[in-house]
Amino acid sequence: MARNSIVLLGVNHKTTPLAVREKLALVGGYEQPLGNLRRLDCLQECFLLSTCNRVEVLYTCEDTARARREVLDMLFASSVTREEVAGCIYQYQDEEAVRHLFLVASSLDSMIVGESQILGQLKEAYRFASEKKTSGMILNKLLHKSFSVAKRVRTETRIGASAVSISYAAVELGKKIFGDLKGKKVMLVGAGEMAELAAEHLVGQGVTEVIVANRTFERAVKLAGCYHGRAIRLQELVEQLQYVDIIVSSTGASGLILNKKDVLPVMPRRRYQPLFFIDIAVPRDLDPAINEIDNVYLYDIDDLNNVVEMNKSERDKEAVKAKRIVEEETVKFRGWLENMEVVPTIIEIRSMADKICRDELDRTLGRLNTLSGEEKKSLEKMAAAICSKMLHHPICYLKSNHPCVDQQKRVEVVRTLFNLDRGRSDES
Repeated sequence: MARNSIVLLGVNHKTTPLAVREKLALVGGYEQPLGNLRRLDCLQECFLLSTCNRVEVLYTCEDTARARREVLDMLFASSVTREEVAGCIYQYQDEEAVRHLFLVASSLDSMIVGESQILGQLKEAYRFASEKKTSGMILNKLLHKSFSVAKRVRTETRIGASAVSISYAAVELGKKIFGDLKGKKVMLVGAGEMAELAAEHLVGQGVTEVIVANRTFERAVKLAGCYHGRAIRLQELVEQLQYVDIIVSSTGASGLILNKKDVLPVMPRRRYQPLFFIDIAVPRDLDPAINEIDNVYLYDIDDLNNVVEMNKSERDKEAVKAKRIVEEETVKFRGWLENMEVVPTIIEIRSMADKICRDELDRTLGRLNTLSGEEKKSLEKMAAAICSKMLHHPICYLKSNHPCVDQQKRVEVVRTLFNLDRGRSDES
């Protein structure tokens, strides 16, 4: 009668270096990996999340050891060796998996606690799982609950008030380089959500011009227009470096788009004025060797750990409240799961009792030919009421949080008392 296990398997910025994470990133989107996971017969339901800082798969299964092997081989075997990910992969099961998902949705497990992007990324990943029909009753309930937990954390705490997004952290690094961003020019390489957030923060800090370079020129024009900037094609990137001060790169490219040899000849033309690169893409867009050039500063996502310290004490206070909410909601979800386990037994008890009542009523009413229709209905109601009252305490016993007897034992006791497994024993 035991239900399937809920398992969460993954890597993130806490356990895995950027050089390994960028190999694991699902640059091709969710469609193919979700389709591959769906074909694993060891999984009943599955969901996949891939962001700059994490790749996590959530699934339900019977054989957790077999599922782990097959999921890891399916997702990671072609991109990394076992040695590279040794010690990087974490696994949570059942209540721990539920708690971790709630922490992720509430941005309590993010590199920058309180950032708001992760919830949107989680919802987008769920949309793909729903379309592919890889999530079922358990994961649908769990993921929807994670959204409501995140909303409750946002509503009841100030976790987002003193928090920053990854893009804002990039801006803070820029201020450390230049002191003041007023009058500076920025080029955004990539026109996705990360680039939009970066532009919003930079313009708020006084940047005078925004240039957008993107593979899809129409998208670059649209984003540049929002900030009265201008768009260029990705092929013009190197040429434009001499005219800007800050470059924020966040494309979905699978390899480097800018190398040290591209930047080196630009510096004399700039009279060696500082040039600040922030690479917030995974896999990385920019050659790490760029940082070796004089007056050129390159930071990647892992460097943002330093910026996380901003407002840390205030965030930590709010995080304590937020984690309490996560604990409350984890306990509630555990209760829902436990009730799911007893539902089949409750249905069987009621079905058995209803059949006994109906059989006895039919036998009795068959001998009482003088009863009117109204009197027969009264007898039927009385039998149903007796049945419900007799089942009330056994059902409450099944649903209760008994301090001394775990739920599985309670289910076994009730099934034995009501002889519910007799049919199965007879069949075997």
